[in-house]
Amino acid sequence: MSTPTGFGEPVRDPDQAEARMNAWAQQLADKAARYRDVGERTQALRLTAASPDGAVRVTVRADGALDDLEFGDRARTLPLPDLAQQVMNTVRRAQAQIADQVAAVMTDRLGDEDQQTRSLVLDNLRARFPEPDDEDTAAGAAATNDRQADDPDDEENELW
Repeated sequence: MSTPTGFGEPVRDPDQAEARMNAWAQQLADKAARYRDVGERTQALRLTAASPDGAVRVTVRADGALDDLEFGDRARTLPLPDLAQQVMNTVRRAQAQIADQVAAVMTDRLGDEDQQTRSLVLDNLRARFPEPDDEDTAAGAAATNDRQADDPDDEENELW
């Protein structure tokens, strides 16, 4: 008498059972290798964004961490609170690219495999790094463009 194996039809032949187990183990090993590759490619991702006026350029990693920050010449003319707002807005724009880039890596390496896992990963990334609100970006730009001249006697607001 044979018992179901969980792999389809019951197997009576021990050699056939061993072959099925070996095939199943190989499929798992192949899948693990594809996921390792996705992880390595994702860790290597770097996403860059620049402020509209070129004052700020940032690069973030796939985990959202800041990897590089550069200031253009325009940054010297901005009051520090405005520059800080531009840095934050630019970081958010770079981070908002993460989910799309990870999705591209997953599609390239996994094809249509594991849609549920992919959805969980990408939904998590989109929740952590949403598209910046146009209002936030516009408010930062408006603050930069509309700020009154700083008090020339205020030493804390001197240009660097």
